[in-house]
Amino acid sequence: MGKLTGAAGAHIVWDWNGTLFHDNDAIIGATNAAFGELGLAPITMEQYRALYCVPVPKFYERLLGRLPTDAEWELMDETFHRYYTEHRVGCGLTEGAVELLMGWRSAGRSQSILSMYVHDELVPLVRGFGIEAHFLRVDGRTGPSGGSKAEHMERHLAALAGVEAGRTVVIGDAADDAVAAMRVGARAVLYTGGSHSRASLEGVGVPVVDTLAEAVAEAERIAA
Repeated sequence: MGKLTGAAGAHIVWDWNGTLFHDNDAIIGATNAAFGELGLAPITMEQYRALYCVPVPKFYERLLGRLPTDAEWELMDETFHRYYTEHRVGCGLTEGAVELLMGWRSAGRSQSILSMYVHDELVPLVRGFGIEAHFLRVDGRTGPSGGSKAEHMERHLAALAGVEAGRTVVIGDAADDAVAAMRVGARAVLYTGGSHSRASLEGVGVPVVDTLAEAVAEAERIAA
């Protein structure tokens, strides 16, 4: 998606949920709705951020004490996405995101989105915020949910003409974003405003920041 071409300089691959899109309330509500299907007690945002991990069935194992069965996983996954779709309408972009996207683009640098959110729902959502033109490409997940972003990152970067992995920085809110970056030889900066606690992010070994403005400044520094 998009008609821009990659700049010779630094490139940012943005995560969507919990990074550019501030959807924490919808995420925790959807998670608790999914838990309710198995009779699990609801958890707080703090508990979620301390325990959440990818792949998602592993996260459920931390709370169930065992991996969910295939039938349980399908039920929880369907419940999560139904609730999330209903409640995401009350969520907006993270504070300052639009200005940061505009500034990065106006400096002649390129950027894209890679999300594990369903592709056919992600694209109109990004378009609805009026920010589509800032990105070389917007890719959501195709195929089953619950896996790692790493294999999707390989395809995403391969589709970006003129973008070098060595000049690319992935900005996301999950340890899995850093794993995906490492898979392709890119760098990563992790943001504490989404699904992971600072403590869990700091164990990954990449820069951890509290605002998107800090994330962009760090991306500029390490991709220079």
